[in-house]
Amino acid sequence: MSKPSTLGGACIIASVCVGAGMLGLPSAGAGAWTLWSVIAISFTMIMMTLSGWLLLEALKHYELKASFNTVAKDVLSNKVNFINNLSLYFVGGILLYAYISTSGMIFSEMLGVTRELASVLFVAFCSAFVLHSTRAVDRISIVLILFMIISFVLGISGLASNISVPVLFAQAEGETSYSAYALALLPVALTSFGYHHSVSTMRDYYQDEHRAKKAILCGTLIALTFYLGWVICIFGNLPREEFGPVVTAGGGVDALMSALTSAIDSNSIKQALHVFSIAAIVSSFIGVGLGVFDYLADLFGFADTKQGRLKTWGVTFIPPLVFSLVAPFGFVAAIGLAGAAATIWTCIIPATLAKTLRQRVPEQDGFVVPGGNATIYMVIAFGVLTAAFHLLAMLNLLPVFKG
Repeated sequence: MSKPSTLGGACIIASVCVGAGMLGLPSAGAGAWTLWSVIAISFTMIMMTLSGWLLLEALKHYELKASFNTVAKDVLSNKVNFINNLSLYFVGGILLYAYISTSGMIFSEMLGVTRELASVLFVAFCSAFVLHSTRAVDRISIVLILFMIISFVLGISGLASNISVPVLFAQAEGETSYSAYALALLPVALTSFGYHHSVSTMRDYYQDEHRAKKAILCGTLIALTFYLGWVICIFGNLPREEFGPVVTAGGGVDALMSALTSAIDSNSIKQALHVFSIAAIVSSFIGVGLGVFDYLADLFGFADTKQGRLKTWGVTFIPPLVFSLVAPFGFVAAIGLAGAAATIWTCIIPATLAKTLRQRVPEQDGFVVPGGNATIYMVIAFGVLTAAFHLLAMLNLLPVFKG
């Protein structure tokens, strides 16, 4: 039997990362604009790759089937593990909320119904795949990913051919640097590299930490290429000052697509981008929904029966749907909030696990993340600061781009 290729694992990691989260990057990075957005997204990719490697290092002390939760339970206190699990659930819930709110706005225009009804119809239809079975999610995900790939290639190639270099590197009068705006981009960028629940899967897949390490790096590089291509193509077509209405509308995908429609002449590009945004939101909603569904089924001990799955469906999808109907707010704000909470289980916990296990087992054999304790402290600092930057931006204590 042939060994799995590095490319195969890299594509798994990349597919977990690339989704609706990337749709919020242009709006979140409009203040920082091209150079500082590229720097912020690239730096986030490096930190998130290192944090995944630290989790991989921690896993090497356990059997191949061991999960993130298994290691956290063994190494951390019950309180810390509870916070870790709570942050995981919160991130899943807030992402579902963001996708429901955004889809309601998109589909209300398409179907000619109210936003509230569109949101209910979206949840009823898309969550049915999760309710039915993992196999149903598998099948619909393949279709959605094909739509995403084809529409992304068509849309991005059309945008790339229309890039205006002066627009891409424009500098507003009275502003010497956009660097301060990049801080508020970090939580959104972090959400776009959230693959950590798949690290244990990669280790088991390769039966080798070193090969899993390469797959993780290649996967995050593929995702980075997607993100930078997307951001550069958007910024090269839509001038910075025209992001004002998009930011005012909360950075929603519908607002971004509307602004692009007025800036781009080609109908084929507009349609391709529209299809891509819809496929990305539906795919991410179903993928995140399945993860939260399985997590809550295990947490509450609901049986894998029709009645049990219906209960799990209720606690998974009803709360974010109700919140989206009662208090919808910006797509980018929701994604950023998810990123701030995700710092716990994507940065702080993996680094803490690696540090504790290095102390528990001083003689380290096998895979060890380079950089010693400096890498661990750097990842923890990145996680803490990213969460802090989001809170400061929410309190208007950081520069926020208004257009």
